[in-house]
Parts: sequence; structure tokens; C-alpha cells
Amino acid sequence: MSEDKDILFENNNRCGVITLNRPKALNAVSYDMFAALDGHYLKWAADPHIYAVIIQSSSERAFCSGGDIRALYDLWHEGRLETILQLYGNEYQHNWTLDRFLKPQVALIEGIVMGGGVGVSLYGTHRVAGERYKFAMPEVGIGFFPDVGATWFLPRLQGKTGLYLALTGRAIDRADAYYLGLATHCIDAPSFGAIRDALSEAEPVDPLLDNLHEEPGPSEIERLQPAIGRLFDAGSVEEVLARLDGETGENAVWAKAAAADIREKSPTSLKIAFEQMKRGPALGLDEALKLDFAIARRFMESGEFFEGIRAAIIDKDQKPKWSPAALEDVSDELVASYFEPLAGGGLDLVNPFN
Repeated sequence: MSEDKDILFENNNRCGVITLNRPKALNAVSYDMFAALDGHYLKWAADPHIYAVIIQSSSERAFCSGGDIRALYDLWHEGRLETILQLYGNEYQHNWTLDRFLKPQVALIEGIVMGGGVGVSLYGTHRVAGERYKFAMPEVGIGFFPDVGATWFLPRLQGKTGLYLALTGRAIDRADAYYLGLATHCIDAPSFGAIRDALSEAEPVDPLLDNLHEEPGPSEIERLQPAIGRLFDAGSVEEVLARLDGETGENAVWAKAAAADIREKSPTSLKIAFEQMKRGPALGLDEALKLDFAIARRFMESGEFFEGIRAAIIDKDQKPKWSPAALEDVSDELVASYFEPLAGGGLDLVNPFN
């Protein structure tokens, strides 16, 4: 077992086990933990005794609430932008490592999974949603954008659901996640121990999880698919808002609440996220992660992200001063500049299993 109390690594017979262990911080992942994660995946990939890897949480409240953005804010105030970018590079490299990892990886997800928590679970082979499961990519609310490969995975969700989740930052439950393919199985948390025991004996993962899976019930996202497809199939964020404002009938209350949620977000973040969803379908995951790195750097340099962190986490006044402050002031030229290649080269991703 690792001595690092924030993240625990264990060989449980035929299974490698990772436990995220920062319950007071809702298991926010500190960015220097990604190198440790990568190192263990490399070790387990080369170990013929290890059949599968489990990643889990020590808390029922949260699998992982994302990256440790408070630590990023402190680094930014110290003028350590390059350190921040190196940490993001480590995170995106780990996302790519997970995608290339050939053994079964089972994420046992109970509670909140957001941002960086999505990144450490989505690219494995199996994602088990417990009864308290809640998924969200809420980054536009703190002056950032859906990253960790969201440029790739959000546009590939049914219809315009990815754009809906990106612009509103709303959370969905396990029935929605199963419908969308974000979760592969729905299994209540009391059965997680049985999964760990079985994988420690190298029981075949697919029949194991299939036999424990429970139908999660109706999906609200599935019910809303026609409305989401109609209202979010628009040419701009402003047009999406106009359509939501004009919605009548049975979905009018939902539409107006979604519009209100969108209007609370950073105007720059909204337009960047909108452009992401347009570009993402043409990109592979590696290309999307490299683009995410370039966009992340632009957000760091503009200061928009750190103003969002200040308002949400530091001062907690919930009154961010976005710049620009209105959607109409975010020019097409500004949006395009976030997607330009980085001078001097961007992120290099390595497949460590070649």
C-alpha cells in the first residue's frame, strides 16, 4: 500500500487497486498525483500476474470532484504558469495512457464524478455507476472549458446532449449516464466489494458485471432528447438562448431554467465550449487532448479561469467579473485565437505501451 494518504495503491492478488482518498476535498485530484497514477499503470501493464485494475473512492459522497483548482490558484498567484501547464500536461498524458492501457480497468463510481474525475475513469473499459452517481462537466461556470478530452467525448453523445451538458454544466444521474454510454453498468455500491473480490481472483470482467447490473429506470435525458436536439441545434450560443427563451409547452419550464443556468456562466467559456463541440467530431482523442492543452493555456493567460476560481472557491462571493462580460462582446476573432496552435509547439503525448 502506498504511503501517500491522498491516493492509495495496492496489489490485491490478480488486481491492482487505486483508492482516491481525500474525502474532505471530495477527492479532488492534486495534479502531482497523475505521474504516480501513470507509473502504476505502466507497472501493472508489464506484470503478467495483474489481470485488471480497479479505481475507487474512499468516500460515498464523491468519486472525484475534479482537479485541485485551489492549488492551481495559489500557483498562479506565485507566477508559476509554466508549472501549472506542466501539471495539465501530466493530466492529459494520463488520460491518453488510460485510453492505450490494454487490461480491463473498472471504475467503481459512487457520488460525484466531475472534470478530472471523469478523466481518470472514462477512458477505462468499464464504468460502474452506484446509486448516488452524479456526472457533470461544470467548467464553464468557473471561467474554464470542458477539458480532459471533452472535445472528443461530449460531441459523441446522443444528439446535441454534449452541447447541452457543456453549456449548462448540469449534473445527470446514473440512468442518464447509462443511456448516454458514460456508464457501462449500474450496480449499487454495496456490491462493489464483491466486484473487487472477484477481480482479485481474475474472474472474467464482462460476465461478472453483466450479472450484477440493474436497470436504472427511466432517463430524463432520453425523454428530453427531441427538445435538446431541436433547441441546441443552433449556429451560436445566442441562438440557443433565444430558442430556449421561446420554448412553450411541456418543456417550457425546463428550457427557461436551462437558459438561466447558461446565462450565469463565463461568456468566453460558453463560446469556446460551443466551438469545441463543433470541432470535436473530426478529432481523435489524442488530437482532442492536444487541442484541450492549447485552449487551457489561453484560459490561464487570460486570467478568466482564476477569476472564476476566486469567486467560487477563494472569496466565495459567487460574483465573478467576466471579461468580456457579455456574449455579444466575445468576438469571433477572440474565439478563434483560443484554437490556434501554440507557438513553439504544444503537448506531446506518448503511448507508453508501444
